[in-house]
Amino acid sequence: MTYARHPRHDAAFADALPVIPAPAGLTDRPGSGIETIRLFGLDIVSATTEAVIDRLMTPGRRSRIAFVNAHCGNVLARDSAYFDALATADMILPDGIGMELAARMQGLRFRENLNGTDFTPALLRRAAQKGLSVFLLGGRPGVARAAADKLVLATPGLRVAGHRDGYDGMGDTDATVAAINAAQPDILLVAAGVPLQDLWLARNAHRLDARITMGVGALFDFLAGRVRRAPAPVRRMRCEWVWRLAMEPRRMAGRYLLGNATFLARAARETLAKTEPQDIARRAIDVTLSGSALLLLAPVVLLLVIAIRLDSRGPVLFKQVRIGRDGRPFTMFKFRSMHVDAEARRAALLAQSDRQGVCFKSRNDPRVTRLGRILRRFSIDEAPQILNVLRGEMSIVGPRPALPEEVAAYPARALGRLAVKPGLTGIWQVSGRAEIGFDKMIDMDLAYVRARSLLLDMILIATTFRAVIGGRGAY
Repeated sequence: MTYARHPRHDAAFADALPVIPAPAGLTDRPGSGIETIRLFGLDIVSATTEAVIDRLMTPGRRSRIAFVNAHCGNVLARDSAYFDALATADMILPDGIGMELAARMQGLRFRENLNGTDFTPALLRRAAQKGLSVFLLGGRPGVARAAADKLVLATPGLRVAGHRDGYDGMGDTDATVAAINAAQPDILLVAAGVPLQDLWLARNAHRLDARITMGVGALFDFLAGRVRRAPAPVRRMRCEWVWRLAMEPRRMAGRYLLGNATFLARAARETLAKTEPQDIARRAIDVTLSGSALLLLAPVVLLLVIAIRLDSRGPVLFKQVRIGRDGRPFTMFKFRSMHVDAEARRAALLAQSDRQGVCFKSRNDPRVTRLGRILRRFSIDEAPQILNVLRGEMSIVGPRPALPEEVAAYPARALGRLAVKPGLTGIWQVSGRAEIGFDKMIDMDLAYVRARSLLLDMILIATTFRAVIGGRGAY
C-alpha cells in the first residue's frame, strides 16, 4: 500500500479523503490485496514477482493469470472477446517497455516488469519447493515435451504432470480438458499465442481443476530452443522486441514497427482523455523549463562534479527515497552536500533540530561539508531534481518532497499535501524554508493545493529567484 494510507492514520484517513483523491488508475484489485494500475480499461498488477507469487501460493486460492504487452493492447482494442477474457482474469501482469511507457504517460509506474518468460520460471521454482506439479499445453508437435524436459533440468524438484501439443492436441476441447484434469496438475501453462490462449482459458476456466492457469506465449519455443531469446544485456535495456524483430523480421515487422507506434498513440489518447487541460499545460511547462535548464547548466554541473569530488570523499549525487503524489515513493536526486555517514548520524542530531514538528533541520548541522554549505545557501544542491521533474516524479512548483518517516508521522490533515506532485519551489520554499515551522508549512502547502493555478505557478517561479539570492532559511 502507499504511504498515504499509513496504518497509524486508519481512523482519521476518511477525513482526509476529500483532500487526497485516489491516483488516477491506481487501485487495489478487489479481493487480491495487490496494487494495480488501470490502463485501457483493465486493472494491471503493480507488484514485485515475489509478492505476486506469494499471493498465488495462498492455500485454497484459484487464479487465472494473463500477461499484457503492447501487442496485446492492440489486439484487445479490436477484439471484444479477448478484452472480456482479460477483464475477467484474476490477475493481469504487465509485460514489456510498452506497458511501462503507457503507465508513465499517466504519471504512474509499475513496480516491476512481470513478463511471462521470466515470471514463469520463478513461479515454478516456488512450486517445486512446495511439491506442486505443472502441465504444459501448446506449441508445435514435440515443443511442449522439449520445454518440459528443459524445465525439469533447470528446476530441481519440479514435477511435470504432463504435456500436450497445441495443434492436434487442442483440437478436441473436451478431450484436452479431460486429459489435463486426469493428470491432476496444480499449474497449467498454455502456450497458444494471443488471443487464443487467453480465450481458451477463459472459456474453460470452470472445467479446469488446476489451481493456477496462465497463458505464456512464446515461452515453450524459448525453452525448447526453437526461438532464441535476446541476450541478457539487451533484455536489461528493455529492447527485447528489437532482438525478436531482427530474428523474425517478416513475422514481427507489423507487430513491432507499426504495432508499437499504434499502441503508444492509443496510450497517449487515453492519457489526454484522463488529463485536465491545466495539468497538460503544467507538464509541458515542467518539461520545457527543466529540459532547458539541463542544457544551460551542463557546463556548471561539470565544474560542480569536480568540486564535490575534491571537497570530500563519496559520490557526487545523493539519492534518497521521498514520497510523491498520492503517497507513491520515488528516488530523489541532489548534489551531495553532507559527509557520506550523514544518515547514520541523523538520529543522534534529532534533538538539535531548529524546527518544531515532524521535519528535522539544524542550522549548524556538523554533517554538512564546506562546499555543501555554499551549495545549500544558494539551493544549488537541489539542481539534480531537474531530473525528477523530467521523469514526472516532481513538478517545478509544489510542496517540499517529504521523507517516508515524516509522512508516517503526519497528522491526518497533513496528508492533503500529497494530493499534488512535490516541487522544486513553492509557497513554503519562497517564504523562508527552514525558518518556517512544520504546522505553518502544512498550512502553506494546503493553501497551494486548494488554489493552485498556472498563474500562481508562474508567480512562484518568478519569486524563487529572489528567494534563492536572499538565502533565507537555506541551511
